[in-house]
Amino acid sequence: MPHPSLDLPDLGFGVGLRNTHLPDILAHGPRVDWFEIISENYIDHHGYSQHVLMQLREHTPMVMHGVSLSIGSSDPLNMDYLHKLRALADAVRPAWISDHLCWTGALTVNSHDLLPLPLTEASFAHVKQRVLAVQDFLGRPLVLENPSSYVQFRQSTLPEWAFLARLVDETGCALLLDVNNVYVSAFNHGFDAEHYIRQLPHDHIAQIHLAGPTDCGDYLLDTHDQPVHRPAWALYALAQQLCGGTVSTLLEWDANLPDYPLLLAELDKARQVLRGDMPDCPAPVRLPAGATALSTPIDHQMSRHDRLADLV
Repeated sequence: MPHPSLDLPDLGFGVGLRNTHLPDILAHGPRVDWFEIISENYIDHHGYSQHVLMQLREHTPMVMHGVSLSIGSSDPLNMDYLHKLRALADAVRPAWISDHLCWTGALTVNSHDLLPLPLTEASFAHVKQRVLAVQDFLGRPLVLENPSSYVQFRQSTLPEWAFLARLVDETGCALLLDVNNVYVSAFNHGFDAEHYIRQLPHDHIAQIHLAGPTDCGDYLLDTHDQPVHRPAWALYALAQQLCGGTVSTLLEWDANLPDYPLLLAELDKARQVLRGDMPDCPAPVRLPAGATALSTPIDHQMSRHDRLADLV
């Protein structure tokens, strides 16, 4: 369970709050312990979904999950974004605010993608300073997620798990362990996913993400559009065991959204895993030969040889 100094609760089992599901939720209730919202979907937006969010917040805990903090960017921190993020947090009163160990753009241009960064001593010092500044501004610990990745950098001298562990130690931040991202990156780069999870500071893991990627043959693509794969469930069971209890669990499903009851059925598999049973898993969706995934980030459609080549 999270370290007591973090003051982060175990929320139970939740899903991402999506507009498609609002009619069902309003008619029949949330039927989950908590919701995660994408922060950017509610910054500068004050329409119907914001109104429903504030209604739901009165009786269902919320977590804010961002995709634009760009903690690894060489640009200065975007203070306009941070002011808006803090204002949203004041209204939503989330249990915590999370984002990703990545960068999302340069020269003030947002790529709307979670881009990898070289894991070096220099980049660590840079990210550490920015995490400390963000936490000081927000007045709360930042929760950082391990991203899925498709390229590695020749300059990297630190494994990702070591980079994250040092950030925790030197900034007091917490971790969002995305076991699907570990599974995807381990498959793409050929490292041991179990070893990665075992090396993390387990008492600083505040949340776990689950999702289903697309099998592209020689690599996995983090699409969040299908059921969780069996290897990811095994990693989830390991992570919960190492954390010594139930860590807040979130099922991500962002495309090809199923009806809300089917989403809840997939989430219930997490409870099944914690009871010691491995759920039945359908065969992963695999792209037909010659097909490419649509609306995918840069580097996702490169061949495995090209993607995994060391970058200058």
